[in-house]
Parts: sequence; structure tokens; C-alpha cells
Amino acid sequence: MIRRPRPSQAATGALLVLAGLVCQELGASIAVTLFPQVGPIGMVTLRLVFAALILLAVARPALRGHPRSAWGSAVGFGLVLAAMNVCFYLALDRIPLGPAVTLEILGPLALSVIAGRRWTSALWAGVALVGVLLLGGVLLHSGPTAALDPLGVVLALAAGALWIGYILLSARTGTEFPGLNGLAIAAAIGALVTIPLAATTAGTALFDPVILLLGLGVAALSSAVPYALEFVALRRLSAATFSILLASAPAIAAIAAIAGLLVLGQELTTPQWLGIACVVGAGIGAVLSARRGRAPEVQPSIAPS
Repeated sequence: MIRRPRPSQAATGALLVLAGLVCQELGASIAVTLFPQVGPIGMVTLRLVFAALILLAVARPALRGHPRSAWGSAVGFGLVLAAMNVCFYLALDRIPLGPAVTLEILGPLALSVIAGRRWTSALWAGVALVGVLLLGGVLLHSGPTAALDPLGVVLALAAGALWIGYILLSARTGTEFPGLNGLAIAAAIGALVTIPLAATTAGTALFDPVILLLGLGVAALSSAVPYALEFVALRRLSAATFSILLASAPAIAAIAAIAGLLVLGQELTTPQWLGIACVVGAGIGAVLSARRGRAPEVQPSIAPS
């Protein structure tokens, strides 16, 4: 007999998952404040290094006994992880947090639409397109401050495209390594790749004790805390409830916009808020449509934000 979680347990689990999403966006907003000291690539390196150290300490992965194909997946996973985070943080250096996250989630949204293969997929794709046009100031343009930096938009979209590869490689690596082992190894590879880049852009600023402490905080908020909350939540939620929460994950764009406003003072225009709402709505609709009738497949992840 399958035991169903009590309502109180399900409510607690839902709050834990949502708290993890909020932590991720708070971590990203704190990371932006460190750009003047270490730059975007330096911040990526700090986050990946500390995230890798935390994951390696928890998982303690065995480095022997894995076939060449498994290492190929882990290396590819790590390279995509590094490139995805570099593109996203470079985008944050040019455009506000809310629009950056909104443009980035178009990658996973596109994957959900393609995998959905339903007539509603075209509808959600159209809603998302309207949202992007609103964000870019093409629709309801409300003045010269409404337009986003073009290179920042391209970088955020590139991060979204890399997120698709990240999702696919995450699933593949998860089948070839037990537990968090594959993720820990990939995070370490990503950190090693970005260290030389950070050394040339940030230099000795990376070793400032205050910067190191804040970098550890960003890694904890963006990685360690969400993982812990998600794993605790999974013990309290039914598959159906967790599926609905996964469908609400695109709402991180709205959370990011609010975090950008409160922490960074990044004000958005009314059309840009409407654009975020369109993309969030399209994401929720697409994921719910794709997951209708299916149990959720949960993989731990290092989200870019």
C-alpha cells in the first residue's frame, strides 16, 4: 500500500520548494553586487568553486571504475555548465535580473514545447514570443529606457540554449553516476575551466576575504540550500503535487524581477512586467501540458540563476 503524504506534509514540502526558488534569485542578486570587484566571470568562478567543494564534500564521488562514456558525459556536462553560467552572468552585467532570467528560461520552455507535441504547444510558444517582444520594447514601447541591451539579450538567450544541453546532459550523467556524484564531478570540471579566465579578469580580488565570504554565500544560496530544501521536500510531497510545483518553476522569472527591484533597485517598465508575465504563463502552461498524466522525473541541478 502506497502511503500518501498528509496535507500538512504536502504544504510544508511546497513551501520548501518555493523557498529554494527564492534563495536562488537572492543568490543571483547578491552576485550582481560583486561585479564591480571581480566581474561576471570572477563571480561565476567563485560560485562554481564553492558549489563544487560543497558537492564533493557531500557526495565524495569515486573517481575510478567508470567507463569512458561516463567520463565523456561528465566532462561535457561540466563544460556546458561553465559556459551556461558565464553567458548568464555576462548577461546580468548588461540587463536587469528579471528580463535576464525570463529570456534564459525560453530554452527549457522551448524544450517543453517541442517535447509536448500538442496543439497547445504552438499556443504557448506564441504567448512566449509576445512576452519576448514586450521585454525587448518591440511591443508597447514606452520610451528610450524600455529597450534592453542587445548583447545582453543575446547572452541571456545563449544561456537558455545552453540550458537545454545542460538538461539533456544532466539526465545522461545522472544515469551513469550514482546520487550526486556526476553533478559534483561536473561542477568541479566547470570550476577548473573558469579559474584561468577569472585569473585574467579579476586577479587578486578573488582572494579578498570579504569577496570569498560573499562568494560562499552566493554558492550556498544558489546551490547548496536549494538542493537541501528540494531533497527534504521530496519526502513530504506526492508525485502529483511535486509535478505542479515543477510546473511553477518558470515563475522564478517573476521572483528574479522582484529580487532585482528590492536588492538592486532595477526598475522595469509596465510592458516589461507584462512580458515577464507572458513568459511565466507560457512556461507554466507548457510544463503542465507536457507533464499531464506523467510522473515527474527529478534531477538535482545547478540552475544558472
